Amino acid sequence: MRSGLQVVLAGQPNVGKSSLLNRLAGEELAIVTPIPGTTRDAVRQCIQIEGVPLNIIDTAGLRETSDEVEAIGISRAWQAIDRADVLLLVVESVSGVAARDREVIARLPRRLPHVVVYNKIDITGEAPRSTDAGGETLVWLSARTGSGMDLLRRALLSIAGWHAAGEDLFLARERHLKALEGASACMERAAAVLRQPELFAEELRLAQQQLTTITGEFSADDLLGEIFSRFCIGK
Repeated sequence: MRSGLQVVLAGQPNVGKSSLLNRLAGEELAIVTPIPGTTRDAVRQCIQIEGVPLNIIDTAGLRETSDEVEAIGISRAWQAIDRADVLLLVVESVSGVAARDREVIARLPRRLPHVVVYNKIDITGEAPRSTDAGGETLVWLSARTGSGMDLLRRALLSIAGWHAAGEDLFLARERHLKALEGASACMERAAAVLRQPELFAEELRLAQQQLTTITGEFSADDLLGEIFSRFCIGK
């Protein structure tokens, strides 16, 4: 959660993946044309939804091709899919999920959650909606008009484990995790020297010191340097 979920947009050419990236990002990042195969390489953008960081990656359309450059783009698309945390399989609502789309789903890593996005409902006249069927999340939307985009955002938040109250999700930075690991190790050592009060008390003190680096009670110069190294100062 510190570096953000890797969300990959995949699907056949000209189904609206680049338009969906632009809509999620709120700006024109990817080139959009009616020509299939316009996207040749991955286009990345980091966004936030309710404070949850998402790295959105638009990829080349998945199809058989003799074009050497496009083939490289498709190979990179599969590499991005292998590293993804979430896959958005984009299809046209007019034609639905085709046999080639099912082939893509069959090749996905089993651990990888995916959402089937039925795009271009502005053409079919369908209403935006979201359902869960057979372990898949299905969302009908229009990347061109923005209709149904809130449903997709909610689906992504659900996969990320986010809840409206914010009580069940802890967005931990790497230093938080290291501090928790350090505190846990101190507690294990303390348990091993339970009958030696001096050593037991020292391990408890070290464990507390690890936790105070998270709460902010302890602020050594090296810790401050680590914190501010994460920020871009002077912009």
